[in-house]
Amino acid sequence: MGHARNYLSFDIVRRVLEDYFGYNCLMVMNVTDVDDKIILRARRNFLLAQYKGSGKTAEEVKAFTIEAIQAGIAKQQKKVEEMETMVAKDAAEAEAEPDEKKRMFALRKVADLQEAVKGEALKGRQAAEALAAVQALGTAGGAADAEALLAVGSDYVAEALDKALGANVTDPTVFRAHAAKYEREFLEDMDALGCRRPDVLTRVSEYIPEIIEYVSRITDNGMAYASNGSVYFDTQNFRTCGHTYGKLNPWAVGSAALAAEGESNFETSEKRSPQDFALWKAAKPGEPAWESPWGLGRPGWHIECSAMASSIIGSRLDIHTGGEDLRFPHHDNELAQAEAYYHHDGCKQWVNYFLHCGHLHIEGLKMSKSLKNFITIREALASFNARQLRLMFCLQPWNKTMLYGEQSRAEMKAREAQLRNFFGNVDAAIRNTSVNTNEQRWTTQDFDLNNRILATQAAVDAALRDNINTPAVMDALSELIRAVNKYLADKSEPGAARALLLRKAAAYVTRILSVFGIVDGPSDRLGFTETSSSAAGSDAAAARYLDALAAFRDEVRGLAKAKAAAADLVAAAGRLREGVLAGLGVKVEAGASGRSSWSAADPTNRPGATSTSYIDTVVAFADQVQSLASSSAAAGEVLAACDQLRDGTLVDLGVRLEDRPDGKAVWKLDDPTTMREEIAARAAAAASAARKKLEGAVDRKAKELEKLEGLAALPSIQEALSDKYSKFDEASGEPTHDKEGNALEGKAKDKARKDFEKAAKVREPLSKKLAEDSLALDKMRAEVEELRKQLAALGTA
Repeated sequence: MGHARNYLSFDIVRRVLEDYFGYNCLMVMNVTDVDDKIILRARRNFLLAQYKGSGKTAEEVKAFTIEAIQAGIAKQQKKVEEMETMVAKDAAEAEAEPDEKKRMFALRKVADLQEAVKGEALKGRQAAEALAAVQALGTAGGAADAEALLAVGSDYVAEALDKALGANVTDPTVFRAHAAKYEREFLEDMDALGCRRPDVLTRVSEYIPEIIEYVSRITDNGMAYASNGSVYFDTQNFRTCGHTYGKLNPWAVGSAALAAEGESNFETSEKRSPQDFALWKAAKPGEPAWESPWGLGRPGWHIECSAMASSIIGSRLDIHTGGEDLRFPHHDNELAQAEAYYHHDGCKQWVNYFLHCGHLHIEGLKMSKSLKNFITIREALASFNARQLRLMFCLQPWNKTMLYGEQSRAEMKAREAQLRNFFGNVDAAIRNTSVNTNEQRWTTQDFDLNNRILATQAAVDAALRDNINTPAVMDALSELIRAVNKYLADKSEPGAARALLLRKAAAYVTRILSVFGIVDGPSDRLGFTETSSSAAGSDAAAARYLDALAAFRDEVRGLAKAKAAAADLVAAAGRLREGVLAGLGVKVEAGASGRSSWSAADPTNRPGATSTSYIDTVVAFADQVQSLASSSAAAGEVLAACDQLRDGTLVDLGVRLEDRPDGKAVWKLDDPTTMREEIAARAAAAASAARKKLEGAVDRKAKELEKLEGLAALPSIQEALSDKYSKFDEASGEPTHDKEGNALEGKAKDKARKDFEKAAKVREPLSKKLAEDSLALDKMRAEVEELRKQLAALGTA
């Protein structure tokens, strides 16, 4: 998904440039199939596969894995310590810098280093967690345990194997096969996300001659030098020749920790300056290599992009895109290389605009494969469809940090539901309004809606001109949707809404969504789009069958609620078959088993597949209603059948049926998966509410029972007062004599009466309950037990 943040965001930007502003764009995508990280990963995967097939016992695998992880932990600890020392040193220097501009740059460099330290520290924690997991695994299971051990510690094992055996990997197909696999998966993922393919795709391995020529000219121009078979870019001489190095991240220049990102052996004695970087790398054991004027070797990381893009576009690029983390060193080095290559052409600016998308963050850190806190595109697409992900991206600025969390997913779901309802409502309103028969004169409300459409168009245009501000565009569309919904509510009478105006609003929303790729636009299809009259007629016919089904179901629900006679339901089913369906060209014949069959009245005008499925549903539901009527089913059973049609059968057909307060249901076409998710969510919410209600009932009843049982366990009033009084009245139960046996009189008698009344009041709830039913406590115990059983059943349902 970190890659999707880049490519999906810039697919949206590209679509805006091409489909909204009308630019003719030539998009070149460089595919890096040769660089340090790819070579390393290909070699390690190859060695790991060999190790897995070597027949090592689980005990041997565990010992080697633990040793490899411990080495990884030590490496990370050392790296973090070194970087923390560097941060402290740079921070102190930044604070002491008197020049405000230099101080600002220095502090930004410190901030970048601090982020890098956080990432490296996370890697150390992950290694420690892997070590604990491996140590906890057993070895008695043989091969299965060995596989489990490697599943946890494979990265560390591969690194250890590479250190010992990497130089022996010489087969070039190992590296190409690795790159080809991930290139194919990448392009498949981009297709799944709906990203337009580039106009040109360039691979490093196919542009080696151009890269060598590029390096040669930079060297001839005096801004590169050969050293031990490698070629390095001369950053000092580049400046001497009048160029600026580090335009995009000037504060990062000079930081070895930041410059070395993605490049192995960055700090080497072969370089004249620590800031210099490799254009061509001398061949090493375990790496692919090509012949060059400097001997066997391969391209450095940065040179490929400059050389390949220049070979297609030339000395000036309008736009260069990429992730925020590529500003330095990669993009700054690309710029330097191109300016050095075109130096004698007077090039001081190879790229007019650099667009850097913000990172995708999860759990407070950049989503990154190296940090092992990532979600793959395929995993994301298992939870969301491509339209939902694209909508999620449109709701956040392309150039800011994007948070991939519950809040962003919830907002996306809400916006998608808003759009679905909007299109469904407009479609239903247009479907039920005839331009030919209804008045079209505009009222004040119509003028107001048209003004809202115009205001939205202006707001969208302003937002897209303001750094392609897609969140502002989506907000403007939401305001228009709310205006349309209010318009429909105000014009709820049949024929009151102006269908042409509604179509204009919906068409504009659709157009902007197509610009963003949320719905398909003209550029996403090749050739003619089928718009024949027969296809249109088929759609219209299908709509009429759904109209008939919705109207029949409305009638059935009305009859059931009114507890009408069974004969009324049978009559309604008859009118549907012999009147409505016959009028639509459908001939229905009753079957002996109670299942009717149907055929087209005109055999030459057979309904299409969609219409056929709708007719099947109408006929089957009519049969069901007649069967329920014939068996004298209760009204509740008839209503349940209506609900099942709405929530089951029609959902499977991609039809959303919404019951309205006026008793007239409205149908809309929708995605079955989305509707099932909504139904499941409602069911889950209802189950949760039922559980809470039952938990409340159990709690109340249990507390009441506990209180009454506590009262039942109390001694009698006479026993409770025996420490103060010795005799009690047989009729009233009140005390008559004190503890010494003296008769109570005056104030002493009044006090005794109050003691008795107080004790009786405490026991009053129990006495009242038992007075009403002598078995009340037993019944309450049984009730609490039954409620607890119901609660337990809900937990396992």
